[in-house]
Amino acid sequence: MSDLLTTAVAFHRAGQWEPAARLYHEVLAQDESNADVLHLIGVLSHQRGDHVRAIEWIGRAIALQAGVPAFHSNLAEAHRALGQWAEAAESCRAALQLRPDYPEALCNLGLCSHALGFRFEAIEQFRHALQLRPDNAAVHNNLGIVLRELGRDGEAVEHFQTAIAQEPDFAPPRTNLGQWLLDRGRNDEALVHCQEAVRLEPDLAAMHHNLGNVLRVMERLDEARGAYLEAVRLNPDLAEAHARLGAILRRERQPWDALPWLKNAVRLEPDNAAFWEFLAEAYAEVDEFAEAIPCWERVLELAPVNLASHHRALGTAFQHEGRFVEAGERYRTALVLQPNLAAAHVDLGWLHEELGDFNISEAAYRAALKLRPKFPLPIARLATLLRGDLPDDDLKDLESRLDDPDLLDRGRANLLFGLAHVLDGRGEYPRAADCARQANEITLNLEPDRRAYSPVDHAQFVDGLMQTFNAAFFTRLGQAGLETHRPVFIVGLPRSGTTLLEQVLASHPQVYGAGELNLARRSFESVPATVGRPGPTLSCASHLDADSVRRIAERHIQSLNEKDENRFDRIVDKMPDNVFYLGLLAVMFPNAVFIHCRRDLRDIAVSCWMTHFTGIRWANSIEHIATRFREYVRLVDHWRSVLPVTLHEVDYEETVTDLERVARRLLSACGLPWDPACLEFHRTRRVVRTASITQVRRPVYQKSVARWRRYENSLANLFAALPPEPRERS
Repeated sequence: MSDLLTTAVAFHRAGQWEPAARLYHEVLAQDESNADVLHLIGVLSHQRGDHVRAIEWIGRAIALQAGVPAFHSNLAEAHRALGQWAEAAESCRAALQLRPDYPEALCNLGLCSHALGFRFEAIEQFRHALQLRPDNAAVHNNLGIVLRELGRDGEAVEHFQTAIAQEPDFAPPRTNLGQWLLDRGRNDEALVHCQEAVRLEPDLAAMHHNLGNVLRVMERLDEARGAYLEAVRLNPDLAEAHARLGAILRRERQPWDALPWLKNAVRLEPDNAAFWEFLAEAYAEVDEFAEAIPCWERVLELAPVNLASHHRALGTAFQHEGRFVEAGERYRTALVLQPNLAAAHVDLGWLHEELGDFNISEAAYRAALKLRPKFPLPIARLATLLRGDLPDDDLKDLESRLDDPDLLDRGRANLLFGLAHVLDGRGEYPRAADCARQANEITLNLEPDRRAYSPVDHAQFVDGLMQTFNAAFFTRLGQAGLETHRPVFIVGLPRSGTTLLEQVLASHPQVYGAGELNLARRSFESVPATVGRPGPTLSCASHLDADSVRRIAERHIQSLNEKDENRFDRIVDKMPDNVFYLGLLAVMFPNAVFIHCRRDLRDIAVSCWMTHFTGIRWANSIEHIATRFREYVRLVDHWRSVLPVTLHEVDYEETVTDLERVARRLLSACGLPWDPACLEFHRTRRVVRTASITQVRRPVYQKSVARWRRYENSLANLFAALPPEPRERS
């Protein structure tokens, strides 16, 4: 070896790659056919991460001197680094043909076989390598990994432990042993090994990821998040770490923050069914069911077995998006896959309730009961559907279930809410109130972090709305939006009559009732991205200008139009919580119709207290109902004083007393001619998707006016805490 080459090799071994590369190329300039130098340049390229060039250089060396086993073995390493497992295996076999007792080539071939799915071949190759070099900790670790995958845990652990004993400072067997211990619930031992692995190899993403797994299982979520974030920093393409970060954020009830991480996970591993399922569930948690649909469809494409639960979840997403035929198909598919699945019958029952097919709903709930007599949900749904008309035998059945000591709290809450409605319908108001009280108390204690509601945070949000959307804001942007007259927004508190008014308007031949849409919330939350500013909407809204308002409005109206393929003259969005977004909606659509539903707050409070809402966290507490109503009154008073559009006020009490007068006034506000079909709203065949699902299928009635008096004693504390509501007319 020339002195120049000797010096180059010394630099290479010392990790001084730049001078080594320079000297290698000087030697090569003197002797272009020096296979050793070509090989060493290839090895150096591989070490520097340029695996493609490494393959080129080592390939040239092999072309000149094909009989050197190390050339083929190192070529395999470069192919393996690129994930070219078949090519790597071929190079390993070439090396072994030249030198059958080559342990490094056997180890590499085992890694290739494992990656290609040939686990038993990999075991043989690793064992052969250990026969030649029994003190090779890396081979023991690799063999342990394959054995563990095959369920041969005892053998796997022996090899991990042997690797640690042979090389205590070798991190991989420690982290692998830690994961094995974690699977067996030996969390404290697992933590020790995974922490040591991170200490030994702090620059390896996998070590941090595995430590995160232990911390996550131990409920040390802040530390787990830190470990996963470090793993992602070290290896941004580690899909599993992205997925785990998303999962932690979902556990912490931050599904919006989880979505970007879960999107990254499916982008990095698009064929991982579990990641798509995580993403679909996160979309469902934020009511973005349109986004959940393609995710569930992808799960069904990728999952090795089509599960009934996947079809049910997809059916639920279809149902939320108004695709009722497809929803029904999925529920029925779930029943084909699992004929005894009572929950799928409940799904069908709820679907047909929304469609107004109450006889079919009842039959579906009874089918579920026949399959699972102790399943509380179908009898609870049946009770809520039939209310005071629930047959005595069903009532006895329902009440007897409440005595079951094995009944879980969630089921007990469902039964109590259902029983409250039955008793209310039968005029047994004190008992109904007591059932509602118990149901609400149980619901508050179910997943307390999820049910947590902060009146202080909500009051601060209302403060921010009033400060941001003030008179000056509307002076600046009051006419910035689109000229369209199509949208009609019905707002108010839940149970204030919003569904009734929508049903009345949607009975007009020129009006489409779209139900409760999340479009206003999405438009509100899109403000920061639209104006190109970080932070929450209320801190970014001052940067809105006419152009950004129109862009938000155009996206909103496009989504709204997609709900109505027939393009009716008017389209109604009756989301009660749009009361929070009236400031933005008013500048986006200055020619829209804005309708505010009012009702005696005591009647609304009773109805909210008695209703089993799944997404309204404040309705389970008397204190929260009262504070929520106070903030609502405060905000509506603000809108009355500053909005640059007319807020058409409609009292529930007037609606049920003089429906025609109210209907005529609203149609006039919408610029539509009178149509008597609006008085026959209960005959209109359309989907209704709120707690008023049964009420709007009947002619107008007045028995819910002053309903609060039936609960005057039971809910006296609630009524005393409610604010007075101004009753100004528009």
